[in-house]
Amino acid sequence: MAEANPAEDRRVFLLSRERPAKAVVRLGVPLVAGMFIMVLYNLVDTYFIGLTRDDYQLAAVNLAYPVMMVSIAVSNMIGTGASSLIARSLGAGDTEKAEHTLTAGFVLTALNSLLVAAAGLALLPRLVRLLGAQENTFGYTAQYVRVILLGSLFTMGNYTLGQLLRSEGSVRHSVLGMIVGTAANIVLDPVFIFALGMEIRGAAVATVLGNAAGTAVSLAFYARGKTLLRPRLRHLRPTAEILREIFWVGVPATLETLLTSVAYVVNNNLAVAYGELTVAAMGVAQKLLSLGSYIYQGFAAGTQPLMGYNYGAKNYRRMLDVLRAGVAVVSGTELCVMAVYGVFAPRLIGLFTDSAAVIAAGARVLRTLMCILPFVGAISMSRTSFQAMGKPQYAFTITLVRQLVLYVPLLLLLNRFFGFGGMLWAQPVTEAVMMAASVTLLYRTLRAEELRRAASGGSG
Repeated sequence: MAEANPAEDRRVFLLSRERPAKAVVRLGVPLVAGMFIMVLYNLVDTYFIGLTRDDYQLAAVNLAYPVMMVSIAVSNMIGTGASSLIARSLGAGDTEKAEHTLTAGFVLTALNSLLVAAAGLALLPRLVRLLGAQENTFGYTAQYVRVILLGSLFTMGNYTLGQLLRSEGSVRHSVLGMIVGTAANIVLDPVFIFALGMEIRGAAVATVLGNAAGTAVSLAFYARGKTLLRPRLRHLRPTAEILREIFWVGVPATLETLLTSVAYVVNNNLAVAYGELTVAAMGVAQKLLSLGSYIYQGFAAGTQPLMGYNYGAKNYRRMLDVLRAGVAVVSGTELCVMAVYGVFAPRLIGLFTDSAAVIAAGARVLRTLMCILPFVGAISMSRTSFQAMGKPQYAFTITLVRQLVLYVPLLLLLNRFFGFGGMLWAQPVTEAVMMAASVTLLYRTLRAEELRRAASGGSG
């Protein structure tokens, strides 16, 4: 392994010269830990609401989840777009452009959070109906969604700032913000839900305050100069070029998350036909599954700055090595998680409810949906790599085909002919097909870039 130059920042060495497998692990593992912490936001709410022994409130937390996904989608537009440009700028040695992009990310996040909150609150009753809430869950869902919308600045700020920190290799800083935010949520949930008697509305308040704490921690790192880059007052007005590059990558990233939200809403609306308690069971199972999902998302997010930096440096050979190492690490890890879910599914569901019907349905859902885990890591890594390279059209195509061409039609078709069980198998089938397609597309793209570079006389 090459030795680090003492004058070379350790974050730059990690992105540019560390062994691929070690770089993937060093960037990915802290983010996987951070993702586990983030999923506790939802699991903690689900757990404490489950202690109320009100399955309709439990169902409402699941029905409201797409609102959080939309908030993340909009913040992802800025976070992903800005992070991709920052990493590529650092790889090309343009620190000034990287700091200008960082400052633009701060400004755009604040503006977008105000727009999301205003639009959501103005359309609240229609939004709650669209989410699939029925007579018994409408009021609870509306209470939760209203508070989440009011706290959009903190939810979106916490998510985006984490992405911006990771783009420069400051992974541990971004994870600390997640830890503080989740710890605050865990402490505040029982206070607001039970001590203050706010029930589901209290769970939403605790979530918002937890995100506010995480946002404050990330801002403190920038204010104290602990980061490689810093926002600058002279960069408050972004250039047209920077805006164009942020939105070129960011808008498709947002559409990807929005399409996922649409599929989630379709899934919930189909599940309602099998009873609102089935929605509660699916909600618990999906939250548990998200623990496995955040493993691949963490590794994918960890490889994004690696891919972006080396794409900016035109080191395509290293990008191929990172891809191979990343897929091997994430697939092996997910198989272990899948084994745990298969053995302990009823006990895991039982942590959140004592309803025998919810436990039985939830275990069935978890044991079916866990079959996506060997495939989704490679898909996520391919999408984030294309975003890092400034090629969002490929990332968006993967998501478009995955959600609208395969998953939603399969969801409707299998539900019609095979009922609830068929509906559950729509996602594993989709992910198996998309893994092969997405990895092949990324590998061929990188090989083409490498061959083009070699033909022009460059060196990787």
